[in-house]
Amino acid sequence: MGDIRANISGGLSVSEDEDFAKFIVNIKRLTSIDLSQYKENQMRRRLTTLRMKYGYQNFNEYFAVLSSDARLRNEFLDRMTINVSEFWRNPNRWQVLMEKFLPEMMKNSSRLSIWSAACSTGEEPYTLAMILDSLGALERTSLIATDIDDGVLAKAKEGVYLERSLRDVPAAFKNKYFAASDGAFAVSERLKKAIKLQKQNLLLDNFGDHYDLIVCRNVMIYFTEEAKHILYGKFARALKPGGLLFVGSTEQIFSPGQYGMETADTFFYRRVN
Repeated sequence: MGDIRANISGGLSVSEDEDFAKFIVNIKRLTSIDLSQYKENQMRRRLTTLRMKYGYQNFNEYFAVLSSDARLRNEFLDRMTINVSEFWRNPNRWQVLMEKFLPEMMKNSSRLSIWSAACSTGEEPYTLAMILDSLGALERTSLIATDIDDGVLAKAKEGVYLERSLRDVPAAFKNKYFAASDGAFAVSERLKKAIKLQKQNLLLDNFGDHYDLIVCRNVMIYFTEEAKHILYGKFARALKPGGLLFVGSTEQIFSPGQYGMETADTFFYRRVN
């Protein structure tokens, strides 16, 4: 693919590899997002499809438009961040959190600090809020949710979801925390008020160091091994000693000890010091 030539402004001809490499540099300068930390083949394929959707011949042309068009820039961010989410994804893992780990945390601390990292459109932090409320712990919990994409954060703040996103929500929770709204379901104001939503770049920003629980699920699979190593280290340092990192079903950490963590249960890792 890299040998194919792409004509860029002024008749200059460069390879598609060079075209995409320049795009990576330009995007980092414009948005502080480092695309080189994402798996290249997946990201390049996804963004090439988006670029060609609008008829741009190369990434140089596409970047020129992204620089000035906020709508296209938001669509780019949405495509880049792979926003696929649903409530109670992998329900048995949430059950372990609800029945085992959160009760333990509640015994050991009068107030909990929980972070939903790369929260997408909000299903994950709202799942956390439902569980915390059912345990009587919502009002004694600081619950923060972050994402790099302003568009998905706006959807999370709106809190309205299609029924398919609720397919794994237990009936009692669905009846208590959702109201039918024009063919969709609106999450309760009680849960919305309990969550602080804000923008964050995982690779660039500091995390703090005080969390009882960090939930970051089905996101790390899109990063390079180097970026994963950096992020797991940052997550571990952001946990209190004894705090837990909860990851997705395809994101097992094979050597948690290198980050000062140990396996607490399947897809749960505890900071040990």
